Amino acid sequence: MPSAIMASKEKKEFKFETAPFDPRFPNQNQTRHCYQNFVDYKRCAKVKGEDYEPCLYFKKVYTSLCPHYWVEKWESQIEQGCFPMEL
Repeated sequence: MPSAIMASKEKKEFKFETAPFDPRFPNQNQTRHCYQNFVDYKRCAKVKGEDYEPCLYFKKVYTSLCPHYWVEKWESQIEQGCFPMEL
């Protein structure tokens, strides 16, 4: 294998992580888990700021579980003031 290809493979270190098991959501359907972590992130970010490390855990989980179009829809609902939960 050419050294340029091997060098590029060595530089790229990727750690694949998904949401850890949460006993509050033991079933296969993770819709509620996705939604709850989105809400938890928004509430945490509102109080502590978006860069607060514990808040980033919730963001990592909801970005792992939630389809992007759900998140986009929820973000637009928040902007319009019609999101179904109080943040």
